[in-house]
Amino acid sequence: MSEPVTFETVRQVALSLPGVEEGKSYGTPAFRIGKKFLARLREDGETLALRIGFDERDVLMKADPETFCSTEHCRGYPAVLVRVATVDPDRLREVLEEAWRQNAPKRLVAAREK
Repeated sequence: MSEPVTFETVRQVALSLPGVEEGKSYGTPAFRIGKKFLARLREDGETLALRIGFDERDVLMKADPETFCSTEHCRGYPAVLVRVATVDPDRLREVLEEAWRQNAPKRLVAAREK
């Protein structure tokens, strides 16, 4: 069994993606690609808000509602909430990479695929 995911795990995965920088959003740690929002730790310290397409969000929430969810406030945004304590490390890497692909400049995505 793998180690449980913590925000430090999220940080390591996010910063391993090309062009991702750490900063703050709403007073919490956040990650951006250039000026584009990628993810942030919510105020509860346990949930990650991740910018991902509506279709991907719906698939994730249907497949694993214990880990992926939304709120009324978030429903209008292309984002999903990720419960850090319950996400599988490999799944976290997959969803962060998919979110990165959707938000990164095409040149960065193309360079990574070489």
